[in-house]
Amino acid sequence: MPGAGRPARLRRTPILWSRRAAMAGMAASVAGCSTSFNTDLFSGGASPPAKPDPAPTSGIGANIGAGSIKAGLILPLSANGNAGAAGQAMRNAAEMALAEFNGANIQLVVKDDSGSAPGARLAAQQALDEGAEILLGPLFANAVPGAKQAVRGRGVPIIAFSTDTNVASPGVYLLSFLPEADINRIVSFAASQGKRSFIALMPSNAYGTVVEGEFKQALANHNARVVALERYAEDKSRIGDMVRRIAPAAKGADALFIADGGDGVVDVIAALAAGGINVRQFARYGTQLWEDPKVFSDALLEGGLYPGPDPGGFRAFSERYRARYRLDPPRPAALAYDAVALVAALGKTSGSPRFSSGDLTNPSGFAGIDGVFRFRPDGTNQRGLAVLRVTSGGGQIVAPASRSFEAG
Repeated sequence: MPGAGRPARLRRTPILWSRRAAMAGMAASVAGCSTSFNTDLFSGGASPPAKPDPAPTSGIGANIGAGSIKAGLILPLSANGNAGAAGQAMRNAAEMALAEFNGANIQLVVKDDSGSAPGARLAAQQALDEGAEILLGPLFANAVPGAKQAVRGRGVPIIAFSTDTNVASPGVYLLSFLPEADINRIVSFAASQGKRSFIALMPSNAYGTVVEGEFKQALANHNARVVALERYAEDKSRIGDMVRRIAPAAKGADALFIADGGDGVVDVIAALAAGGINVRQFARYGTQLWEDPKVFSDALLEGGLYPGPDPGGFRAFSERYRARYRLDPPRPAALAYDAVALVAALGKTSGSPRFSSGDLTNPSGFAGIDGVFRFRPDGTNQRGLAVLRVTSGGGQIVAPASRSFEAG
C-alpha cells in the first residue's frame, strides 16, 4: 500500500487489490468536507433539470483518456447546487485517478445524468452505445434505476455511488459508505467494551429508519438490548418531550447512541442535559455523522466514540487534489477516484469477459482512499472502519480499521 504522500495505485497482491479510501443534509452536504457523507438518505438527492444536457465534446463533460477499454462515468454534472458541484469534483477525481495510475488502458466516457432517473437512463445508453463495458455512477439512488434499465440484458455491471441499499442488486454494486457498516462497527466495539444496555435516539427521516433496523439487528447479534428508543422530528421544540419519556430508562442503561450529526446531535445532547440526565454517565456512541466540527467543539460529546475510515487516506488524497485543481475535494470525490482506480486495475488483469461478477466480488477485496472494501454478490459492500474518539482537535483513532478481510 503506498505511503500517505504518494499517488495511490491499485495493484494485485496475494490478498488484496491494493491501492489506498466515506452519508447528507446528513449533517454534512455532499459538497462538504466532513469525513461522513451520504448522497441519498440524508440530502434527499438533487433538484435537477428535467432533461440532461448533451455531453460536450470538451471541458467538464469531455471523455477522459484514450485507452481501448471504455468505462461510462455517469454524474450529475448539470444538477443544481451541491449535487452539481459534487458531480464536477467527482469528474476531477476520476481524471486524477487515471493520471496517477501507470499504464491504464482506460477511456472514461463521461455523461451527465442531471441527477434524475430519465437522465441516467439516457446517459447510460449513450455510454453503452459508445462501447462502455462498465458504468461508474450514478451518484443518487433515484438515478440508479434509470442506468439499470439501460444495461438490462447486456451483462454490463454498474458501480454506483448511492448509499441506499434498496438500489443494490447483483450486477449493481454500491461503492459508498453504507449505514450497515457504521452500525455493525460501533455496536461490535461497544460490546467488546462490555456495553449491553442502550438508549438509542435517531431522527425521524429516511436515515433514522435505516439505522433503527440495522441497530436492532446488530444489538441482537451481540446479545445487547435497547432500554429506550426514540425518534425525533426536526422540530427541536419537541425534543423535551422525548427526554421526559426516556428519563426513567436512564438508570438501566450504560450506553447512549445518537444517530445524527452537526446541529442535530448537539441539540439532542443539550436537551438531555437540560432535562436532568447526566449524559456523562453513559458511554456515548454515534455514526460517521459525528465527524463534524460542531461535534468536536461540544464538551458534552467529548470522549464519545464513532466509526469511520482512517482520516489519513482522505487527507493525502485531498492534498494531491488541491495541488492539481486548487480546490478542496468533497467527500464523494474519493469514491470516483477509487472506482476509476479499480477499473484500471481490473482492466489490466481480469479475463474475458472483463469486469465479471467474480472479479468484482473477489472476497479478498480491494483497498482505496478510505481503506479496504469488498462488494457482496447482492451489490452491497463491506468496509474496514476504525473507531474514533471525539476530541476538541478532531477525531482520534482508538481502534484501527482492519487492513484485510476474513474469508467468507
